[in-house]
Amino acid sequence: MNLSIIILAAGQGTRMRSDLPKVLHPLGGRPLLAHVIDTARCFDNAALHVVAGHGVERVRDAFPDPAIHWITQEQQLGTGHAVAQVLPNVPDDHAVLVMYGDVPLIRKDTLGALQVIAMNNEVGLLTAELDDPAGYGRILRTVDGSIVGSVEEKDATDEQRRIREVNTGFVAAPARKLRNWVDSLDNNNTQGEYYLTDIIAMAVADDTTVRGVTTRDRNEVLGVNTHAQLATLERCYQLRQAMACMEDGVTLIDPARFDLRGRLVAGQDVFIDVNAVLEGEIMLGDRVHIGPNCVLRDITAGDDSTILANCVIEEATIGKASRIGPFARIRPETQLAENTRVGNFVEIKNSGIGTGSKINHLSYIGDTTIGRDVNIGAGTITCNYDGANKHRTVIGDGVFIGSDTQLIAPVKVADGATIGAGSIITSDAPAGELTLSRAPQETRKGWQRPVKKK
Repeated sequence: MNLSIIILAAGQGTRMRSDLPKVLHPLGGRPLLAHVIDTARCFDNAALHVVAGHGVERVRDAFPDPAIHWITQEQQLGTGHAVAQVLPNVPDDHAVLVMYGDVPLIRKDTLGALQVIAMNNEVGLLTAELDDPAGYGRILRTVDGSIVGSVEEKDATDEQRRIREVNTGFVAAPARKLRNWVDSLDNNNTQGEYYLTDIIAMAVADDTTVRGVTTRDRNEVLGVNTHAQLATLERCYQLRQAMACMEDGVTLIDPARFDLRGRLVAGQDVFIDVNAVLEGEIMLGDRVHIGPNCVLRDITAGDDSTILANCVIEEATIGKASRIGPFARIRPETQLAENTRVGNFVEIKNSGIGTGSKINHLSYIGDTTIGRDVNIGAGTITCNYDGANKHRTVIGDGVFIGSDTQLIAPVKVADGATIGAGSIITSDAPAGELTLSRAPQETRKGWQRPVKKK
């Protein structure tokens, strides 16, 4: 039996108090719905249907995947109504698995258990035991433990509200039977909606066995309706990420203060201190050391490289045994070769730094090519922008740039040149020579500093 997956993502999310559709709010740097779609794609050859409603164009534009079949629910009349919009596109010989676009932590293995039940021509229902079941529908069982129905909290009696086993909404059923049950739904309830959960009692009445699957990880069935709930799920998600990294051998000083908003590929003996935020694609070689309070986005760091505290690095390559920071900013399209040194309050953008070169203090290097074994003095600026266009500075091997130098691009400093401190370089500097530009020093004898009038 083939599988069709229906993801319900039409809710407006009014309690989020946001113009952004609820399923596009970020978790781990990606939309809630992206996590759900990724889990759905773990099922081989499953047909994927997404029901969208509020902000449908924005939601669809965020997922330009031709394999997704989009259904628009013009009126949000309940989960049963949403599923009904999709079922005409589902063959009778399929099993149907219903997922939710605002429940991002659900695991494939949990859903796989429901799939197996549906493939056996029965109904699989995911339940959970909660200490505080408020807001959830309750599972109704007979004295022998058989599931006979589910009741929404607003329609439940006081006795039923005391039940702690809740209906998570995740259900799997044979398509032919599901179609008949959904067609029979009514909205005779306090919400005036068509509840998908009502099919449970219908299945029992049709002598179809309803089998409950209970998850032990309550976090995987938590949904998002408020920013507070989103923040709670963020920490759940990040702890899951942290645990996976540590299982792969990464040392995290404090898993509770670690954010991975993308994918990390790490070598052996990688060390990450507190409050690190990793975004996009991060590749760290062996023995990489990341200090506290660093933000890394789409970077590659070679073996034995060190990134000290409070650095921001994005879209850059860090060579082996290099040392960055503290308080350095490496901007996109920057490549540092092996054994480079970038110190405190240095900003580098769209530049290549050669092997063994050093920029240790308070400098801006933009649109620059620096050769091997170059020393850039404190306060150096490559002036790359003339107000209209960017220009490049080229510094050869073995160059020494004195402190407080400005290099006005386009300009070249040839191999082995020395630039005197405090210079403004507007023309190419020749190889092996000292080049400087300074006004003569003058002392005015007898000069008095002005004082305030009393």
